Amino acid sequence: MNVAACSRSLVIVGMVAAAPALAQQREQLTIGITQYPATLHPNIESMAAKSYVLGFTRRPLTVYDQDWRLTCLGCETLPSLENGLAERETTPDGKDGIRVTWRLREDWRWGDGTPVSAEDLLFAWRAGRDFSTGFGGSEFYRTAYEAIVVDPRTITLRFDRVTFEYASAGDWQPLPAHIERSRWEQEPRSYRTRSAYETEPTNPGLWNGPYRVASVQPGAGITLERNDAWNGPAPAFRRIAVRTVENTAALEAQLLAGQLDMIAGELGLPLDQAAALERRARNRFRVHYKPGLIYEHLDVNHDTPMLADRRLRQALILSLDRAQIVQRLFGGRQPVAHTNVNPLDWVHDNDVRQWPFDLARAGAVLDEAGWRMAPDGIRRNEAGERLTIELMTTAGNRSREAVQQVVQGMWRQAGIEARIRNEPPRVLFGETLSKRRFTGAVMFAWISAPESVPRTTLHSDEIPRPERNWSGQNYTGFRNAEVDALLQAIPIELDREKRRALWHRLQAIYAEELPAIPLWFRADAHVWPTWLDGVRPTGHLAPSSLWAEEWRVR
Repeated sequence: MNVAACSRSLVIVGMVAAAPALAQQREQLTIGITQYPATLHPNIESMAAKSYVLGFTRRPLTVYDQDWRLTCLGCETLPSLENGLAERETTPDGKDGIRVTWRLREDWRWGDGTPVSAEDLLFAWRAGRDFSTGFGGSEFYRTAYEAIVVDPRTITLRFDRVTFEYASAGDWQPLPAHIERSRWEQEPRSYRTRSAYETEPTNPGLWNGPYRVASVQPGAGITLERNDAWNGPAPAFRRIAVRTVENTAALEAQLLAGQLDMIAGELGLPLDQAAALERRARNRFRVHYKPGLIYEHLDVNHDTPMLADRRLRQALILSLDRAQIVQRLFGGRQPVAHTNVNPLDWVHDNDVRQWPFDLARAGAVLDEAGWRMAPDGIRRNEAGERLTIELMTTAGNRSREAVQQVVQGMWRQAGIEARIRNEPPRVLFGETLSKRRFTGAVMFAWISAPESVPRTTLHSDEIPRPERNWSGQNYTGFRNAEVDALLQAIPIELDREKRRALWHRLQAIYAEELPAIPLWFRADAHVWPTWLDGVRPTGHLAPSSLWAEEWRVR
């Protein structure tokens, strides 16, 4: 699973008190981030803002930690063949399968005191198996063909294939069956709008992390308070308040004015803006730069006839001097991307095809594709249609808007007209992308876990459509039979070197076909007050908020 990272400003609002009230002031932490979640439901839609907020309020069964190792958060022990919690078997239809057992932590409770149980996971599995519900990660539910509740704290899933990541529960997370099951059973297709996560998000029974949602200001803010039913280490702050500031200049201004304590790097200031802030205010804040599996790119709609032509997509990347953009806007701190696989990931292919800036070659490719330069400097085809592409991104993100202007100018030199139209992140991600309502190119980032198989973004079965209640993240509409086969083969190849070869073939096809236009891999800039300790960014899909109980005041 990937999470879409838009950059809007979600601010966790705190008290700005006078110095004598310092102890009281430290009871509340004010964090700024750059999104507002389109939903708080953990299984519906993928958005970095939601992941960050839910990191405070929920715990997944398993997660990759700050050292990129799979670990338990909601379970007692990672399943393995060695400890017997995973067992290879033959499925009823004769396939190689595996049964995997997770045992939940004994002290894990929902905020209303109800124990988190195997029934909560069973309900989540049933809802995910009904594709009309619209849960993400459909392949997980498709392959997990049976769920067995062993006892109130133990559940077993039977899978119809053996994968290298069998111990990971992925996006399969417990849902409070005592609150949600009856709502889902009433009508799965409309459940997403009737869920208590939508209609009563302050219900304590929805949350099982160190914090719970105390109040919500739609589009503006979310306030979190300590969860009294949490039995883990006590978090340092009694309250964390979250509100949205979608303009990064305003976000920085609020930080400097003392209205914010910190800005979370997962959804905070662009690199260039953070570097300038560090030079001006290094005595007040610590700025930590964390490279990560954050793929900035342009999704292009393959159902738009001109963009369905691979030659046009190749011309788009040839006419972009990405190295110059990275150097001018980001001080060279963000490596140019050639595919969606980051050099930090062990499966990256250093010899994959690259598309260096070549304006003359871009022009030749466009000529070949039937787009000829017109006197006004914009190319046209034989029908007289202008080569015009709508270019979108998250409104208010100063860095992305600056990149847009540069991209627009570079494409113009090749005879390509880019018309800029931006939207607030909650609209862009909640509607335009997820329901494929864009026609041209959209600039945003995917955040992934280590060696994350990109099925949701590349497999043809993951193209969002009404009959699947718009689940899936293949927003481009990319279709390629060999890629589909590789996405099936990679997870079940247990030999690392053989799996590496499959990954390299996948990258080769990506670099040639360009389902999306690679830009660069982002580094996140985390801005912390000098008095805060314990925040450890991961550089991948899991947000630092998942370990908020470890944050401490100096």
